[in-house]
Amino acid sequence: MRVRKLLAVALAVLFLSTTTHAKCTQQSLRLAVIPKKSMDELLREHQPLIELLSTALSMPVEIVPSSSYESVVDAIVSGGVDIAWLGPASYVLAYQRDPRIEPFASLTISHGYFTSAGHHYQALLLARRDGAVDIETLRQKRVALSDPASTSGGVVPMAEFSEKINQPLTEFFSSVVYSGSHDKSLDALLDRKVDAAFVSSVQADAYLNNGRIQQDTLKVLWRSQPIYYDPFVFSGTVCAGLKQKIRNAMLNNPEKLASFFDSQHASGIVPVGYAEYSSLVRMMESASGSL
Repeated sequence: MRVRKLLAVALAVLFLSTTTHAKCTQQSLRLAVIPKKSMDELLREHQPLIELLSTALSMPVEIVPSSSYESVVDAIVSGGVDIAWLGPASYVLAYQRDPRIEPFASLTISHGYFTSAGHHYQALLLARRDGAVDIETLRQKRVALSDPASTSGGVVPMAEFSEKINQPLTEFFSSVVYSGSHDKSLDALLDRKVDAAFVSSVQADAYLNNGRIQQDTLKVLWRSQPIYYDPFVFSGTVCAGLKQKIRNAMLNNPEKLASFFDSQHASGIVPVGYAEYSSLVRMMESASGSL
């Protein structure tokens, strides 16, 4: 009997070891990024990260083009990609569908005109300098959001701003349109296609840093509570050994990611986990339960 037990234990250990090893034999890595900017721009900016991971993992790494926030969530949940750089709300949506989705890193934001330095940003309601003077003068005007799954351009305005004005956005504004990205929302505002736009403070700073606006071009009519910045996440199908290699590569080689940080107006990268986004999970669960 004792021999049988020992044999059973040995076989179980061998099975687990073999299974774990099998899960770590993938030959390439696929990355998806929410489309906050044009895909051409995202591909160019992420090249240093792709090269770093490819070298560290000794495998090809590719960025998978994505047309919407939802398509990136679908890809990371299904295992169609191994890593995704999501917005906080997109991470929560993915986590609700598969609790194995794991945040592991986030950029440290550089100080900007619209954003404080650190790990948090805000949703902003922006209007042109010659436009609305306060929130009330936007009543029955046109507003742009970016995407239903965008944190600062969708989820937070729908929940937090609606609570402030004590009514849904669709009742306060005459028209609520989803542009598809923060860039497109800002462009619509600058082109006078809308009267205001909800956007990320980080993206507003990017427009300022790139010379597309001046400090006095737009004015802030509302700011959300601070939001922990966008997480890089693993899909539920990535094995532990590969996760550790990716963590080591991304978190321990800041000098190799300097140009990537510059393109994102960031100063570094830090480890994160579920805890950093737990308050947003509660907010989204509460908003969903009230519908």
